[in-house]
Formats: sequence, structure tokens, C-alpha cells
Amino acid sequence: MDVSKLLNDVNNFVWGPIMLALLVGTGIFLTIRLKFLPWRNLFYAVGMIFQKKEKHEGDISPFQSLMTALSATVGTGNIVGVATAMVLGGPGALVWMWISALFGLSTKYGESVLAVKYRETNSVGEMSGGPMYAMKHGIGGVFGNIMATLFALFAVFSSFGIGNMTQANSIASAIHTSFGVSTTVTGAIIMVLSLLILVRGIHSIGKVSSIVVPFMAAFYFVAAIIAIGLNFSAVPAGVAEIFRMAFSFDAVAGGVGGSIVATMLTSMRWGVARGVFSNEAGMGSAPIAAAAARTDHPSRQGYVNMTGTFFDTMIICMLTGLVIASSGALGMTDPETGKLISGANLTILAFKSAFGEAAPFVVSVSLALFAFSTILGWEYYGEKALEYLVKARAAIMAYRVLFALITFVGATTTLEIVWNFSDTMNGLMSIPNLICLIWLSKDIAQECFDYEEKVVAREKAGEEVDYSELELQTSKVHI
Repeated sequence: MDVSKLLNDVNNFVWGPIMLALLVGTGIFLTIRLKFLPWRNLFYAVGMIFQKKEKHEGDISPFQSLMTALSATVGTGNIVGVATAMVLGGPGALVWMWISALFGLSTKYGESVLAVKYRETNSVGEMSGGPMYAMKHGIGGVFGNIMATLFALFAVFSSFGIGNMTQANSIASAIHTSFGVSTTVTGAIIMVLSLLILVRGIHSIGKVSSIVVPFMAAFYFVAAIIAIGLNFSAVPAGVAEIFRMAFSFDAVAGGVGGSIVATMLTSMRWGVARGVFSNEAGMGSAPIAAAAARTDHPSRQGYVNMTGTFFDTMIICMLTGLVIASSGALGMTDPETGKLISGANLTILAFKSAFGEAAPFVVSVSLALFAFSTILGWEYYGEKALEYLVKARAAIMAYRVLFALITFVGATTTLEIVWNFSDTMNGLMSIPNLICLIWLSKDIAQECFDYEEKVVAREKAGEEVDYSELELQTSKVHI
């Protein structure tokens, strides 16, 4: 039996049209169920990011919680994934990434609300939450507990692959290609840095993420804006071609698409796939970080965490797409292989149109920061999933050390089977999470409307808000 082919077939099914339809469909359902409040309150949510809730239960601030979630979601998909989507699905895939992100706001909001509502305090006083606890307490019974166990297992497996080895490998490859540094040296550095941060737990991860994530986002944002500005004369035609190819039922090519040929369905498939893969809305990973936040209402943190989808896909991915679309690089082929240039190489080629030989530096530094932050965020996800399955604190400490050590393996080894397996596990996390979101949609709606009535409507009207009305009860201690 060809294990690699089997895993590839399973992976194609997991990330196929049915799953993508379920992911987006859940987002559409929740958006309507919540009366479009996640859309209507988006800018209100952005304004809440920096509010401090020091007096409430939780391990880290709402801002640190969001940065931890963003550290895991803003990764190689923002650089490599966008380029791949625009090659396989045409430039119109960028529009479908945006559309999927719009509905992903409601999905991310909903799963974060449930994470805070059903979180527990563990034996050392830390918050533990996420889809597994929502399934355990919200759905309950044998079915809820089975789903919770499966989700936790998938998350632990995913953490070592998609959240660890693939990221370390991306960093080592980028640094080696751009600067000639040995993958062994890079792997050792990643391992030591990870060990120093991860062994101290969520407080350390939250502090580091609150510094690294804003810096890396600002660095990439400025670089992308400069590149777009220098190629601005090509932007209007590029945007027009992006929208034309996004909604064309016939195979089309030309303009910014170069030799790219794609139909509307192809654009939709790759745009949605890479958009969901980038922002992780519906996978159930980000709400694990949301559960650690100090907050007085599940809906408040739901709004804060849903902005991660906005920043990840609607800002950073959009910038990458516009850099590529305005550069003239899309549709170019490798003179040696004759194949279309894709992935990180396409992004580097696009930035070269503005920065020349400095482009590999810009992209490699961004890629390294994005990927390293993903390692930190996913360790926390995997740790909390393991904590649900294994109660011993010694196992959690062992996991932290092992996770850091595994980064060296990822940086220095190419393991295609591991990539496919972890990618599949990442997708399988979505199944129980989506069932949970639909099952508990009434809970999500109640929390949403309660917060809207008690806080949002009054704040917008300039009325006095009695925050004592907000009662957040943390579940029983988990030992």
C-alpha cells in the first residue's frame, strides 16, 4: 500500500468541495442567525482590542489572547498560500478569499463565544477552553464527549505537523535560500528560542506574541504598501482583472493573469480553500486562545477574536495578492522547468519588481517571523488539547519540551507523509467543531443578543453601561 498516496487522497477529500461548502455554509448560517451583528459591529470590535480587563478571570489580556491566536493563523499561508491560490485559481481567487473571510467573521465569533462560555479552571489555576469543552458541557452526553475527544486528538496531531514541523521547515528553507545559512544552524536557533518561550506557558507565549505579531504585521504591511505604491499604475487594471476572473463562468486568461486560465468555480474553490486555511475560521483552533482571555462576557472576547480573521485574510492576504497582481509576475514560468512560478518564489518575484535584489530579504524575514509565531500559537493549542486528554501536569511539561525539540527535526528534514498527515488532521478538526457550532447556535445567539442589548447598543447611544449586569461564570475546576 502506498501510504503517501492514501494520505494524499484522504487529504484531498478532507479539503475538498464538500468540506469547504460546510465551512462557508456554517459561516453563512451563523451570520444570518446573528442578524449580521458580527459584520455590523466589526469596527466596534477592532476598538475593543486594546481595552484592559485586568479585574476579570483569565490568564492574559484580550489583546494578548488575540495576538496569540493571530500568531498561529498569520503564517506561511499569507505569503505562500495566496500565491498558490492565484496560480491555481487565477487572480479571482483573491475575491473568494475575501468572501469566505466575511462569513468567517461569524464563525470565528461563534466558536470564541462558546470557548469562553464553557471554559474551565484547571488544577494550577489556568483557563482551559475551546471546542472540546463546549462539546463536553454544551452538547454533553456520550456524543458530546466522543466529539470532544476526537477534536482534541486531531488538534494534538495537527500541532506537531502543521503547527510545528512545516513552519520550522519553511523558516529553514527561506533562510538557507536567501542567506545561505545551514538548515542545521537555523533549526538549532529555532529550537532554543522555542524552548525558552514555551516552557513558561501561556503567560510567556502571550507576552512574546503581543510584541512579535504587531511588529511582523507592521513590517510586512509597510513593505507591501511600498511595493504596491511603486507599481500603482498597474493596480487599477489588476483589480479589474481580479474581479473579472472571480465571476467569469468561462475559462479566461490575459491581463494580470498572464497565462493563467481559470473559471469561476476554480477561483471559488482555491480562494475559499486558501482563505479558510489561512484564517482557520471553523477549525476550532483560535478559540482555545480566546478562552484564556480576561473578560466579563463571552461575546466581548468573541468580537475581539473575530478581528483576527479580518486582519489575517482581509488585510494581510489582500496585500500579498495586490503586490502579486500589480507586479506582472503572475503567469510567468520557470525557464528551466517550464512550469508556472508559484508559492514563495512567486511572492519573491513580485516583490522584486519594487525592491530588486532586496526582495528575498523582505519575504524571507516576513516568512520566518510569520512561521515562528505560528509555532508558538500552535504549541498552546496542542497543549490545551492534550490537557483535555491527559490530566497529569508532568505530561504537559513534557509536551512543551518535546514540541520545542521537534522544531529541529522539522527544520532539517523533509517528511512529505508527515505534512499530508498533519494537514489531514487539521482539516478533520473542523468536522466536530462545525457540528458543535450548529448544535449550539442558540447559545451563541443568546450571548450575542444579550451583549448587544446590555452593552453595545447603550455604548453606541452614549448611555451609561452597568457592567455589573454582565455575569460570566467559569465552569467547575478541571483536575
